[in-house]
Amino acid sequence: MRRVCSILAVFCFGLLPSNSASAQDQQPEQNRPSKAPSKKDRKQQARKLAKESAPYNTWLGEEAIYIITKEERDAFLHLTTNEEREQFIEEFWRRRNPDPDSPDNAAREEHYRRIAYANERFSSGIPGWKTDRGRIYIIWGPPDEIDSHAAGGTYDRPAEQGGGSTTTYPWELWRYRHLEDIGENIEIEFVDPSGSGEYHQTMDPGEKDALAKVPGAGLSTCEQLGLCSKSQRFTNTNGTILPAPIGGIGLDEFDNLERYFKVQRPPEHFKDLAEMVSVRILRNQIHMDYRFDFLRVTRDSVLVAITLQVANRDLSFKGKDGVQSAVLNLYGRITTLSGRVVQTFEDVVSRDFPDSLFQSSVNLSSVYQKSVPLRSGLYRLDVVLKDAQSGNVGVIDAALRVPLYEEESLDASSLILADQIHPVPTSQIGQGPFVLGNYKVRPRINPEFSPADKMGIFLQLYNLKLDAQSHKTSVSVAYRILKDHQQVWKQDESSEQLQQSREQITIERNLPLSSLASGNYTLEIYVIDLLTNQTVTRTADFTVKPPLAAKPIT
Repeated sequence: MRRVCSILAVFCFGLLPSNSASAQDQQPEQNRPSKAPSKKDRKQQARKLAKESAPYNTWLGEEAIYIITKEERDAFLHLTTNEEREQFIEEFWRRRNPDPDSPDNAAREEHYRRIAYANERFSSGIPGWKTDRGRIYIIWGPPDEIDSHAAGGTYDRPAEQGGGSTTTYPWELWRYRHLEDIGENIEIEFVDPSGSGEYHQTMDPGEKDALAKVPGAGLSTCEQLGLCSKSQRFTNTNGTILPAPIGGIGLDEFDNLERYFKVQRPPEHFKDLAEMVSVRILRNQIHMDYRFDFLRVTRDSVLVAITLQVANRDLSFKGKDGVQSAVLNLYGRITTLSGRVVQTFEDVVSRDFPDSLFQSSVNLSSVYQKSVPLRSGLYRLDVVLKDAQSGNVGVIDAALRVPLYEEESLDASSLILADQIHPVPTSQIGQGPFVLGNYKVRPRINPEFSPADKMGIFLQLYNLKLDAQSHKTSVSVAYRILKDHQQVWKQDESSEQLQQSREQITIERNLPLSSLASGNYTLEIYVIDLLTNQTVTRTADFTVKPPLAAKPIT
């Protein structure tokens, strides 16, 4: 941002009129050829730049080398200032944070713990992070099992490796029960044929065979029976020097090769969004406001309404046949903290305005909503929005905490302040954006209203007690509006005045604001279940804007 401001400042100052006398005084100075920097000056400048960029080279070439994507690396190399590099690194770790709202970043802390462990455990003349075992440990963490043979020794081959006994170099087999994007029960083998302590990853289980090139030693079952020759090992087409397998079923060379290369890359659950980290720094970003609302569906699921808002002035409109149109491509992904994808959604959103209304509409905002069912828990939401015409991109990454609705306790949905609430036809109940049950409810993301507006209120109450005789609820609902913690308006309602659905009640109403002066307010809804004496409270802040001044007639 500072860089952009500096550029703008240069152009702005260039347009200002200058004093003619001072301009004439400066003209000869401007025409003088500038003195070329000496060789010594160039060396000093190079040393200074190298010293300033050293920490960032270390970060890119050592600390993040195994987990940074190609797109992120290319973007980082195009940055020109340390301020941009600092911002990039901050965004890099924030996107990997399982809880973006937390000041602590568990992913970053775990990453540096793994580097420290690799340096302590796997060093062998070179730092542990540079070794193959260090790389795998840093990318995937500790294996579930390690079969270690630090001194080598006798090894009985399994049938798929030809059977028979041999002597091995030092080797280790790491087993992971699950690796994301790779599969289940993944085995990674390391061998130290030089005995130096530097184990390297191998895709050939025969490489640990210390007797492979010793004639007549370490023979397989097939070789002992004289059915095959040891020299045939070195003509294998599967990239190994293993003996022929017993029963004819051996190593699947294609799976083996694919797995060998896959484990050397980090999981790609942010593959399609990875380049958006650099976009946030290197390109204009479309600013998005957003909110989450939660409504109980069943005992185990919650409907999460994700509402996004974009200012129309940030979009690129194109005119055709008297209509101004903008097109947005939207992609969203919801993942667990472990990175498991639970929901994805994508959509093409278009905004069309007649030429006659375009100037007034460009100062408004466009709102989009997607509702998804989720179980209670903590999730991560990533949304990418791209303007199809300009290529500008907006990105959201946020923690998504879905509440748990207990069965026996009085509870309530999110309190939604809306600019529109109205019933929908029976055929549209529960379908389409902004439809919550029997109503269309469009949230006001920035809860600002004019005195002429009616503020919509939507709230659902759950787990109300039913009277044993009447089979109805008995509820008292108090609405209060507070300004500076002082009550300025109050109204009460009973369950008879509200829409009931057995143990659930829906509150939907439009509140006139004409009696409120401009300023900031808090709406409080206080509910008492008169049959159980349980209570629940929901609050929401809103603002009443000053009325627009009438334009003078000229």
